[in-house]
Amino acid sequence: MKQCELAIIGGGPAGLAAACAAYDAGLRDILILERDRVLGGILNQCIHNGFGLHHFKEELTGPEYAGRFIKMLQDTSVTVMSDTMVLDIAQDKTIHAVNMKDGYVEIRPQAVILAMGCRERTRGAISIPGTRCSGILTAGAAQRYVNIEGWMVGKRIVILGSGDIGLIMARRMTLEGAKVLACVELMPYSSGLNRNIVQCLQDFDIPLYLSHTITDIQGNGRLERVVVSKVGADRKPIPGTEMIFDCDTLLLSVGLIPENELTKNAGIEMDRRTNGAVVFENMETSIPGVFACGNVVHVHDLVDFVTEESEKAGRSAAAYVLGKSAAKGRVLTLKNGSCVTYTVPQNLRMENLDKTTEVSFRVNRSFSDSRILVKAGEQIIAQFKRSHMAPGEMEHISLPKMLLERTETDELVISCEEAEV
Repeated sequence: MKQCELAIIGGGPAGLAAACAAYDAGLRDILILERDRVLGGILNQCIHNGFGLHHFKEELTGPEYAGRFIKMLQDTSVTVMSDTMVLDIAQDKTIHAVNMKDGYVEIRPQAVILAMGCRERTRGAISIPGTRCSGILTAGAAQRYVNIEGWMVGKRIVILGSGDIGLIMARRMTLEGAKVLACVELMPYSSGLNRNIVQCLQDFDIPLYLSHTITDIQGNGRLERVVVSKVGADRKPIPGTEMIFDCDTLLLSVGLIPENELTKNAGIEMDRRTNGAVVFENMETSIPGVFACGNVVHVHDLVDFVTEESEKAGRSAAAYVLGKSAAKGRVLTLKNGSCVTYTVPQNLRMENLDKTTEVSFRVNRSFSDSRILVKAGEQIIAQFKRSHMAPGEMEHISLPKMLLERTETDELVISCEEAEV
């Protein structure tokens, strides 16, 4: 049995940032549990640049970004248990884990931070009809094969879904000599960042088929071709619109799922909108002393935002261990209104708020000139103008505590609408 002040599950960008922030806030007995052999998480296979523009004010690759935090930890007393799989978390925060060196381990921390990240949806999750043949991979798996293992996954590629990983792999496969025939997206808009659409597709003349999907997979042993059909407003294929692509590889970039089996088993309250834990303003979950941050709470588009959120979780966990528990009292609940998919955090404890509190959310369609409305009942208490919003880009607004204290209702609704002409 081990004891520590703080245990962090996950040594990716979220766990690293949380550990550094907790150490800076005064904790010294911090333990990171990482199932991989090394720290860094998904960043280790993201060899492209574009990371760190917000946090470090310079452009870094994924390994460089992770390396900055790993280097920070080298000068601290933070302990790392790598190649360690966490099996379960009890409601009293006891962690059950296993590894090759120690065997079964029981860890009893004073506080826990959940930073397990997310995983990709697979073919089975979206039920594409057709042959069960080789050559069908998630975009993240292909990225690991190419960037870390040094294996080329195919020569003629079709990509289903326009998430950021899929867009980046379209460019990566092209640079490695493959022919990317098309990127196919079910929705009428891309789910990736606009900069990735430009840099990864348009710059390489790779066509993007919006409102299309794959309706058949054909192959004898290895993938040989896919059938792509246009879909209507009901997302159902339109007969007679089929296109056939002769290819040997299909990459799936069809969404990410927060890795929350441990969270659910611990009995933590979940949000069906995000598939992550319901959190308060300081990233604390429904179990006192258990915090969550990063993609395990909701899927982010930039690692810089993961870092910002995780640093908040680290500081909050340190405050909890040092006896500065969050105040109890009036709680405001945030709800998603028109055109908003979810909000994070979901709850705000008024006595625990700083002068301003930041709320993150995503819209469910593209907007040009528009405004974000925050309502308490029928009263609009705040509004924010935007010239552009898209589902692939997370939005952030800051709400002043003084404004929230004036509300008479304990429920706020955030919605979006086109700006009035």
